[in-house]
Amino acid sequence: MTGMDDLLRIATSQFVREDLPEFRPGDIIRLYERISEGARERLQPFEGVVLKIAGSGVNRTVTVRRVAAGVGVERTIPLCSPKIARIEVVKRNTVRQSRPYWLRRVTRIHKIQ
Repeated sequence: MTGMDDLLRIATSQFVREDLPEFRPGDIIRLYERISEGARERLQPFEGVVLKIAGSGVNRTVTVRRVAAGVGVERTIPLCSPKIARIEVVKRNTVRQSRPYWLRRVTRIHKIQ
């Protein structure tokens, strides 16, 4: 069975992105996503707090939460997707939990200390 594992590892290694910055749950990041509108393509930013990072390798995903017009919006985005142009770390925060779901109850989410 190890032959199949090696084959999968080789096949997925070309899709793993190495240009991603280091970030942790609690950090505020800005994701730039490629949006295609007809023949044009533009970058749309999505800024929010990282709630969780899950998976490994090609299957690595990040859940980002932001408050837009008083309504909380959460997106789970695969990090190795070709639609993600770049990721910037806006602010580094320290939280004591690996999945700080209590941030959903914080109304001023960008004011974490």
